[in-house]
Amino acid sequence: MNLGNTGTRNDDDRMRARSAIVTGGGSGIGAATALALDAAGWEVVIVGRRQNLLDDVCARSRGSMVGIAADVTLEADVTRSFNQAIERFGRLDLLFNNAGMMIEPKPVSNVSLADWQAVLDVNLTGAFLCAREAFRLMAAQSPQGGRIINNGSVSAHVPRPFALPYTVTKHAMTGLTRGLSLEGRSCNVACGQIDIGNASTDMTSGIAAGSRQADGSIAAEPTMDVRHVARSVVHMAELPLDANVQFMTVMATTMPYIGRG
Repeated sequence: MNLGNTGTRNDDDRMRARSAIVTGGGSGIGAATALALDAAGWEVVIVGRRQNLLDDVCARSRGSMVGIAADVTLEADVTRSFNQAIERFGRLDLLFNNAGMMIEPKPVSNVSLADWQAVLDVNLTGAFLCAREAFRLMAAQSPQGGRIINNGSVSAHVPRPFALPYTVTKHAMTGLTRGLSLEGRSCNVACGQIDIGNASTDMTSGIAAGSRQADGSIAAEPTMDVRHVARSVVHMAELPLDANVQFMTVMATTMPYIGRG
């Protein structure tokens, strides 16, 4: 990975391994992406709340992947996990800001404050805390710079019925991406966003079985292999820092997105 603005890599860049942190790395998109980065030669730290799931993913890696149990909604946990990654690898080249959650579909009148706060804490505050820590490290390290990739969702563009908290956080993620991109210009930190539609994971198993549509009907929706998402993130990650995929949408081709509603 290029850490300057010339579009070329110097000898030091070629000699050292690139390092990445993947949040929500114990399952789904995070696990698939961590393994894809690992296969591409990256040194990877995965962060998640359950150590046993992290250990299972690490066991499928080349052997250098590290799992750190942490809650992204807790500032102290985020700081600790990022410091541990730096202690191990010496620098941070990539953050895949992926940790997220959703609640069961319900109309806004039935969304409790606890529901609302739980989704915002993980999807938005957690993303901010991780991005802030990564930005600080990338701006201060030498050679300066790195890349942050935020997991948006097609819900950053169009909502699903009865998914208000999730939709709001994913719209806000776009603001985080744009703001970080602007601030990052002065310190060689690139920020992009991948908006994912219907990758096949445990979280989307209900969508494949049958999901509420805009007209109120219930219909099964097509999904895609999560490995396509992982390959897309690796592509974004491996660009030189003088190039950036600002926004990418990768989705099941025939899912109800184009024309949703």
